[in-house]
Formats: sequence, C-alpha cells, structure tokens
Amino acid sequence: MKNFNMHLISPKALVRYAAVVAFGLLAVSGAQAQNQDALKLYQRGLAATCANCHGTDGQGVVGAGMPLINHLSSAELLKKMTDYKSGAVTGTIMPQLAKGYTDEQLQTIASVLGKK
Repeated sequence: MKNFNMHLISPKALVRYAAVVAFGLLAVSGAQAQNQDALKLYQRGLAATCANCHGTDGQGVVGAGMPLINHLSSAELLKKMTDYKSGAVTGTIMPQLAKGYTDEQLQTIASVLGKK
C-alpha cells in the first residue's frame, strides 16, 4: 500500500492558501463595492442634470417658473420625459433635452428623482 501522506498539504501551506483565497475574495468584494459606488455616482450625475431648471432633487428654484417635479413618482416622471422625447408633448427646451438621453438614462433619472 502506498503512503499517500506525502501528497497532503502541510498545515503552513494550507494556512497560506486560505489567506490567498480570503485576500482574493476581499479584492473581488472591494471591486464590486467600487463598481456600486461608481454606478450610484453615475445615476446621481444623470439626475443632477435636471437641477439647473428644476432645482436640486427636483425641489424647484424659487421664481424660476419651472414646474416642480419632486412630487412625481418615478413612473410619472418617466412618462413625462418619454412623452417629451417622442414629441407627444411639446415644450420649449424639454423635448430637445429629452431626445439627448437614451431610454435607459431616462429610466435612471426617473428612478433617482421620483418620489419613493
């Protein structure tokens, strides 16, 4: 009968292997967290493009004459923006602005700014 003990990993090697695996898992976890942070920053950045006219988070700008949008749900915001984009609703600048966004970007803006 052959001695199989020589094929076993030593305790020190096993500890090193476990440390490498743990470090790898932490690195992947950290990269995922960075990706999530970057995604959130991108989403907030898209929504921030509305602030010039509609104020921070859609709360309005006093005396600007622009509609308040902070009371609208995500679905209502998305409907309004897609109506502007398609030309179903006319306006001065919103149709032009809405056409500059992809449908996915409009969805993102609506989900960030829409009332939860």
